[in-house]
Amino acid sequence: MSSSITFKQFIGPAVRAYIPELARLRISIFREYPYCYDGNLDYEADYLAAYARSASSLFVLAFDQDNLVGASTGLPMTDAMADVQTPFIQHPYPLETVFYFGESILQPAYRGQGIGHRFFDARENYARQADETYSAYQYTCFCSVRRADDDPRRPPGYQSLDAFWGRRGYAKMPLLTTSMTWKEVNQPAESGHMMDFWLKDWNCHLS
Repeated sequence: MSSSITFKQFIGPAVRAYIPELARLRISIFREYPYCYDGNLDYEADYLAAYARSASSLFVLAFDQDNLVGASTGLPMTDAMADVQTPFIQHPYPLETVFYFGESILQPAYRGQGIGHRFFDARENYARQADETYSAYQYTCFCSVRRADDDPRRPPGYQSLDAFWGRRGYAKMPLLTTSMTWKEVNQPAESGHMMDFWLKDWNCHLS
């Protein structure tokens, strides 16, 4: 990892000054396959502001000098959006036992340097902290978009992150799925996209 990379953590509203930069970074990264997201700054600012309103949300930001090059987020499942909460309510996983990882985004030039592991470490350590008021979360999870192996937009040499997530102790949960709506690049309107959840049960992981 480059010695010029530094990391800063922000809890909830403390990140507000960085929301415009985070919005631009999200639009840039999620435009890539597999999300192919055609975003806009107003929506992104609202989305990030909702995260920041959670008093227990976490933002891990990566900087090269003063330039924001990556970010990773998470928040208690009790503060997540309804489309994220619903599959856990249905099966059921008590929402108060789950910490949800929102996204990890990183500019291409900085990939392959271990920053992704740093993002996971920071979020997991935060979720596993316990004090006199809160117990450590039993589960950490995130979701990823489902794409067909023969999707024509799949770039040559593209590699999914499934193996990386598996090495981190996460398993895809067939019963935990949801649908999220966004507008794809070169499409006239928003459409629904199936999302698969990956879950880590810390009771099993630590046994």
